[in-house]
Amino acid sequence: MKKLLFFISCCLVVVSSQNLLAQAPKKIIVEHSDYFDINQVEVPDAVLLTGSVRLNHEGIIMTCNKAYYFQKENYIKAFGNVQLVQGDTLFLNSKYAEYNGNMKQAFATGDAVMRSPESTMVTDTINFNRNTQEVYYNSNGTITNRENTLKSKSGKYFVAEKKFQFLTAVTITNPKYVIKSNHLDYYSNSGHSYLFGPSTITSKANYIYTEKGFYDTKKNVAHFLRKSYIKYDDRLIEGDSLYYDRNKEFASATRNVKITDSINRGIIKGHYAELYKNKDSVFVTKRAVAVNFVENDSVYIHGKKLMVTGKEGNRIIRAFNNVRFYKTDMSGKCDSIYSSSKIALTKLIGNPILWNGDNQITGDVMHLIGNNTTRKIDSLKVLNNTFLVSKDTLGTGYNQVKGQNLYGKFLESKLHDVDIIKNTEVIYYMRNDTHDLIGINKNVSSKINIIFDKNAIETITFFNQVDGDIYPEAELPENARKLRGLNWRGFERIKSKEEIFTDEENLLNYQIIRQTKEDDAKENVPMKIRKETLNYDKKKKKI
Repeated sequence: MKKLLFFISCCLVVVSSQNLLAQAPKKIIVEHSDYFDINQVEVPDAVLLTGSVRLNHEGIIMTCNKAYYFQKENYIKAFGNVQLVQGDTLFLNSKYAEYNGNMKQAFATGDAVMRSPESTMVTDTINFNRNTQEVYYNSNGTITNRENTLKSKSGKYFVAEKKFQFLTAVTITNPKYVIKSNHLDYYSNSGHSYLFGPSTITSKANYIYTEKGFYDTKKNVAHFLRKSYIKYDDRLIEGDSLYYDRNKEFASATRNVKITDSINRGIIKGHYAELYKNKDSVFVTKRAVAVNFVENDSVYIHGKKLMVTGKEGNRIIRAFNNVRFYKTDMSGKCDSIYSSSKIALTKLIGNPILWNGDNQITGDVMHLIGNNTTRKIDSLKVLNNTFLVSKDTLGTGYNQVKGQNLYGKFLESKLHDVDIIKNTEVIYYMRNDTHDLIGINKNVSSKINIIFDKNAIETITFFNQVDGDIYPEAELPENARKLRGLNWRGFERIKSKEEIFTDEENLLNYQIIRQTKEDDAKENVPMKIRKETLNYDKKKKKI
């Protein structure tokens, strides 16, 4: 039994000794030196190597003009034309360098230059840790490659990942733009940049701000998150998520999208948008709304899809599918809208209906015409099957005016008077100053003029071939109190800007806003590295 225990103990000692030997650092090998000398006075405990010095330590090659080799410490001090080479991944040049074979760490200073297959870094002092394969510097450094120049006060390079990381002020200069950030990860092989914290991208075309983003400096495409926006000369694009293609000058935005037009004093909102800068084209959907500021009021136009195209002075707004619009004293609905700033014309297309105060106006064709000088609504045109209806203020009847065409004029953005012509018919409840019913006016004529005061009918004037009478209420039966084609739609009237949206759209909006608040409440963390970044070299090899 004692012999067995002794044998096991011996085996354990042998195994332990082998492990220690395996973990022990290997000695630096001197492969060449023109002169080999020992001078205890000049450099105690060191070997002096001069002339075409070449050293090797576990695959890293060091060359220089002169070196002090401290064999006990496994340490090198190198002078003149120093170069450290690690395979084909890293080349480090300097006037002076130190290398610790036990720690596998290098220190280089004096016009220090690090080169990799993709880029070159120039700084005063460079440190290289072979164990972690990290290069770092704490003095002003400049990194250059084919597309970009990066400058920072400090930085770190991860050899295996081919990644530069900057945690202080860094600037990337490209012929087309300049990126500035305090936290940036830059992959030299792919040109992919990951921005974190307040960051800007400035170019002749636009100005971009983000606090979390990705930019492909080779393909010029980007994805921005968190408090991001793109600012052109006349437009500001905001959204929870922004995609940008600089080559096409195309941008898309998702969730809480807001596009501000500073020249035309307008805003477009939605939860998805696309913008083509060179085409002056904007497309918005998902609870899309265009807001135009007119004097001290705002006009809200909503459709399932909104399109804005054309340059300043020739801009066209199109809204599609179940369009609704609202202004303080006017609202309406139609299938689609076409609005041109050049001719100051807005067409309400497909089953148009307009509410001016309590007055409901319908017809086959409806146009709102503006004045480009005053930037106000000037007139209204309704063609074919015109119907103007309002409820009697106190009774249950309806004031009705029917004709072929209607031409209206606005005063201070309010409908002031209208002319209804051809085959006009009227049923009107006449009341005195105390609101007592005098009678019901029912007649026909060739033309009618109506003047409004505070959006209510003030006077009605009949022209040419007037035929009719004023009937006491009791003498005009109910079935004679409605003109043919009357369709009262007062229950559809839009009375606020919130009512231009459907319940489903409002629910979507509520869910998105809630999700955004939850996301904003979370701690901001760097963007997850994309697969195309991590697999970039693998993809190139396959090609």
